[in-house]
Amino acid sequence: MAHVLQTSVLVPSGFAKASDVRRAPALRPASLERSAGCKKARQIIGPCHAAADGGRSPDQAMREAERRWESQVREGKVKNVTCKAAGELMQDGWVLLDVRPQEEITKAKLSGSEEVPLFVQDEDMSPVGLAKKASALSMGGWWLGGTHMRANEKFMAQVQSKIPRNSKVIVACQKGLRSLAACEQLSRAGYPTLAWINGGFDTAQKGDLPAEGDKDLRLGGIGGVSELLGWTEVQRDVQRSAGFAGGSSTIIKLAAGILAIDGAVFLWNFFSYWGKSGAQ
Repeated sequence: MAHVLQTSVLVPSGFAKASDVRRAPALRPASLERSAGCKKARQIIGPCHAAADGGRSPDQAMREAERRWESQVREGKVKNVTCKAAGELMQDGWVLLDVRPQEEITKAKLSGSEEVPLFVQDEDMSPVGLAKKASALSMGGWWLGGTHMRANEKFMAQVQSKIPRNSKVIVACQKGLRSLAACEQLSRAGYPTLAWINGGFDTAQKGDLPAEGDKDLRLGGIGGVSELLGWTEVQRDVQRSAGFAGGSSTIIKLAAGILAIDGAVFLWNFFSYWGKSGAQ
């Protein structure tokens, strides 16, 4: 998941060390299709853009939005940086804006950042809302974690209350897609100097950024049954040092995972039934 967004971009000189600029992955839209993390982000962003763009399909709206967001980087409006370069920019006075939802921040919190979620959990418990939650669950939510989200309507107002418009801002999220979308909003609101962490915190190495409790920032992106079983990449890194498959703890996690899958199937059937009943 570290290769999330990749296309050749020109980075304006003088804002980061040459070695760090070379480390910044190029942007290649095709890699978005292969990234499970970005598929999860797409499921959040796509429907919101479809609703805002005249009812076009989520896929259509998402493709158009991605092209628009990527053009910000190609045109030099948004700087493409690595986690290491972002850490150095913070030391130089740049403000890091973390646009992850609170659930991800709680798992791996960054020190010295401003936090404003671009998306928040949808609390709608109507039949339609339950059907959306069931859809999110069936489209990978049970394995990757997460639920149906909606756009934070107060996003820009909250950003402006925390960050002066003349600030130099690094925008970041877990995978890199939501933060690139947020850059567009900040640019339109008059923030002139923006940077974006390509690949998000999933590309962070130890020491790149100041994490509270010295936690691995990649932990913010795990969830669902995959986290419960310890089958995520970051958890496997820890398990390798614990011997075969993580010992007895993995057996316990496997049993818990089976129960979780069984529960997910039950919830899917339950929400689907009530969603259909409400539609009638």
